[in-house]
Amino acid sequence: MSAHLRLRSEQWREREAHHRALADELTADYRARAARRQKHPVEDFLFTYYSYKPSVLRRWHPGAGVVLEDAAATPRSGWRGYVPTHPEGSLVVDADLYRAQRGAMLANVVRILRATAGRAPSYGCFGMHEWAMLYREPRPRHDLPLRLGAAGTDAVVERHDLRCTHFDAYRFFTPDAAPRNRATLTRETSPEQPGCLHAGMDLYKWAVKAGPLVPGELLLDTFRHARAIRALDMQASPYDLREWGYAPVAVETPEGKAEYVRRQREFAEAGTVLRARLLDAIGV
Repeated sequence: MSAHLRLRSEQWREREAHHRALADELTADYRARAARRQKHPVEDFLFTYYSYKPSVLRRWHPGAGVVLEDAAATPRSGWRGYVPTHPEGSLVVDADLYRAQRGAMLANVVRILRATAGRAPSYGCFGMHEWAMLYREPRPRHDLPLRLGAAGTDAVVERHDLRCTHFDAYRFFTPDAAPRNRATLTRETSPEQPGCLHAGMDLYKWAVKAGPLVPGELLLDTFRHARAIRALDMQASPYDLREWGYAPVAVETPEGKAEYVRRQREFAEAGTVLRARLLDAIGV
């Protein structure tokens, strides 16, 4: 292990405080709703599906090899991956130690990130996964009105070629929708590709799993990316979310498809940068 940067106490504490303030701002609405026991069909997803509490976002790490002076007397000394270092009273994230402790998990994360980065992006799914989760299903997954009704939703699925490449979306397809997908997906064979919205959202999950190897700034960037993707994901769904402030992206129309693909491409380009940053931070 070698350290490349040293932060004085006032420097890293200032960065930590700034990070926590940003994290609190990003989660303020969710925390307020949770206190009132209110649900949100779009914004709650990143806290319920991924099961990461707002406190996860508040935990700032400098990344591997950065010495934090006068940190040994703080609770950080008990965090996984941190070890004492010089000068006395300092802590540093030991990447080799953390990789030894979490080797199998990190290897899987890196495998997925590299495999996704190595594939050409695909833009022909048009967000049909949310529609396939409702196909011939009498009880919708969410207590929300459908823009086209149940019959209209089914008709859209039947007019489209389902091209989902993400297993964690595909596994929620209804029994009648799953055989309509171009490929039968499994967790082991799912061909993750950078155009997939869910692969982009999952960058947040991989950032959390990589723990102290990921600088706090990168963690927040992946969260913002996932939150923006989630909005498009639901705008393109069969649900009518106008009362919640989300205009539909009507992917059943040529205009809606064009808008979806335009935004999908933007997310894929941003995700490519974030994916490279994660691989660099993990360093495996």
